[in-house]
Amino acid sequence: STFTFGRGGFQGARGSDTGGDFFVEGVMEELDSPGEFFFNETSKQLFLYFNGTGAPPPSVELDAPQLDTLVNISATRWSPAANISFTSVTFTAAAPTFFAPHAVPSGGDWALARRGAVLAEGTVGFTVDGCTFDRLDGNGLMLSGYHREARVVGSDFSFLGGTAIALWGRTNETAEEGTGGPAAGIDGTDGNHPDLTLLEGNTAREVGIYEKQASFFFQAKAARSTVRGNVFFNGPRAGLNFNDGFAGGDEVANNLIFSTCRETGDHGPINSWDRQPYLTTTRTGAPSLVMQWRSIHHNLIIDNFSPQEDVDNDDGSAYYDTHHNVLVYGSTGLKSDYGGHDNRHHENVYVYVDVAVATWKAEMQGGHADYFYGNKVVLRKETVTMQPGVCIGPGKAVIHSNQYFTQTGKVKECEMDLAKWQELGNDINSTVAVLPTASTIISWATDVLGIGFPEPAFV
Repeated sequence: STFTFGRGGFQGARGSDTGGDFFVEGVMEELDSPGEFFFNETSKQLFLYFNGTGAPPPSVELDAPQLDTLVNISATRWSPAANISFTSVTFTAAAPTFFAPHAVPSGGDWALARRGAVLAEGTVGFTVDGCTFDRLDGNGLMLSGYHREARVVGSDFSFLGGTAIALWGRTNETAEEGTGGPAAGIDGTDGNHPDLTLLEGNTAREVGIYEKQASFFFQAKAARSTVRGNVFFNGPRAGLNFNDGFAGGDEVANNLIFSTCRETGDHGPINSWDRQPYLTTTRTGAPSLVMQWRSIHHNLIIDNFSPQEDVDNDDGSAYYDTHHNVLVYGSTGLKSDYGGHDNRHHENVYVYVDVAVATWKAEMQGGHADYFYGNKVVLRKETVTMQPGVCIGPGKAVIHSNQYFTQTGKVKECEMDLAKWQELGNDINSTVAVLPTASTIISWATDVLGIGFPEPAFV
């Protein structure tokens, strides 16, 4: 037999040397699951595998989406579209984009199509308020290039082929300028990116139905985003993905995130990478390769699918301040690897993690250590850490004033009993005790998150 493949195969960014998954369309023999269809172009017959209980009704109305973008706002940073608002609008039935051209937005693993059911570029004061994004076969909302003070509030995203909300800025071109190459230079000082975006009070679920490199919120080459008071669940990979260390100044607060990483073995509910330096002015007002701190606080994150961390600061990630969160399950509290540094976890509650701190190939320089302090850590194992970047070196992690809990009431750190390790001047003021009760853990969580359950009133 002869197989002829059309254009494609680049969409996933990572590739595979051993034969990765790929999409095939238009094969009658593969029509074997509810919701699938096959269109015979010769006979003009449409075959649909009915997705319902019992026989299909005698009369069925079918929608065949032709457009992957339902609304397109195109302007520039020099002449932006100002104060456009969508309120209580439903967006549905957009065509899939998994065969569309994709690009790698920055130094992370993922590739995306710069498309969405709502695609906007070049806006000031753009607002999406109380809208519904439902059954869209690509991305929901794509904020591309220049944006200032965009707001996405009180909206619902469900059953999407790709990512719910994506921010993807542009930097100065590389040597490929004028040849159709990506805007992939390191210089972001011209401000051609989303800045001061607010996402608040939204829900997102059942995303990444077709594209598994998909999340509820994705950010590449964007600055000072606020992701606050949202509920995110049921996605194939990371719930929030910071694809790079561009600019910083972002805040992730008061969110509920669970049931992520359901179809992949990598990532945690929040993921970050920082493999590529970017020149921006966000940190000090002057051009700098160092991003402003990102703050992750007062979130409830339940890592009930991922084998990794609730906050997965991967591959050089730096300048993350993670505090006052309740982080349930996962393998590790603080993670720092492959050159990662300046990551701080404090005043968090970790519930049933394997180890408190883990680093890998992240021996930090003096003055750029990771910090882990003031946390309550309920451990499945009896090890705080045993990684070289935590135990030795001029920039070893600064660990102190934590409360550890294990089944036996004993714990080791850097292959020593905690007391022995403390005699050497390490992990001062930390303690270890037996596992707390469930009600105790819940009381810690409500205290940290600032929520309470009033006593029932009887009348």
